[in-house]
Amino acid sequence: MSALAQQSVITPGASPSSQLKVLIADDHPLVIAGIRRTIEHLDDIRVVGEAHSGPELLQLIERRRPDVVLMDLRMPGVGGTELIEQIRRDSAVRISVDTMKPTVARAAVAAGADLWNDITALSFSPDSPRVAAELGCEVALMHMQGDPRSMQKDPRYQDVVAEVAAFLLDRAAAAQAAGVKRERIWLDPGIGFGKRPDHNLALLNHIDRLVGSGFPVLLGVSRKRFIRAIDDTAVEAADRIGGSLAGALWGAAQGVRGVRVHDVRETVQAFKVWAAIEEGGR
Repeated sequence: MSALAQQSVITPGASPSSQLKVLIADDHPLVIAGIRRTIEHLDDIRVVGEAHSGPELLQLIERRRPDVVLMDLRMPGVGGTELIEQIRRDSAVRISVDTMKPTVARAAVAAGADLWNDITALSFSPDSPRVAAELGCEVALMHMQGDPRSMQKDPRYQDVVAEVAAFLLDRAAAAQAAGVKRERIWLDPGIGFGKRPDHNLALLNHIDRLVGSGFPVLLGVSRKRFIRAIDDTAVEAADRIGGSLAGALWGAAQGVRGVRVHDVRETVQAFKVWAAIEEGGR
């Protein structure tokens, strides 16, 4: 598995080329870390503290050269491309941009990003597949029914597993037809994106079908609302750590190559214990 730490860089009033969500990877083989404001208590990752502004963040990166930097979503005073360039100068970690816009992806890759994560699976713009091919970066294609504003109003499927798989494989084929190399394509079923709890559970139960396509699969179940549908005491997002760990471990057991999480330390520990148990039984 890959390990990534997600963060967003949003500069009010900035041009589209600097409105970037940045995903910074560390070298841990198991966990994709989610958005957090600090990096305290993370195993196997050097802790460097917390920055409160763009200039402070860049100074921290230059001074400490961290493996992972997490920041407030509303941090002022730094453009996305500037941050990517700074990180790339100081580190060889993989960097991903989370955007549906080809212009943003192009700016991010030019600055040093390695992976384009697109919740519309390169369908937002007719130019997206061609641009992805030109950039030569890795691409994560996600399934979403509707758009972020309306996707949870009344999602419907005849066969959610078959429909999501068909959509993702069709988008992967479109990407390949445009020139994106097969080995650079990731598939993400989009848990919680235009899906009811039963849809999410069906996708998880049959995630091996997507894994069987041969494409690496990226899975994000961390703190998702469907967990509350199973445990009604999980009212707040932080109440869903147990369910998040269960989903991450289930996905890994089915062959998922990457999982997105918020609770980094807990997930790393879960994978470590799992691996130790497997090793101890040999």
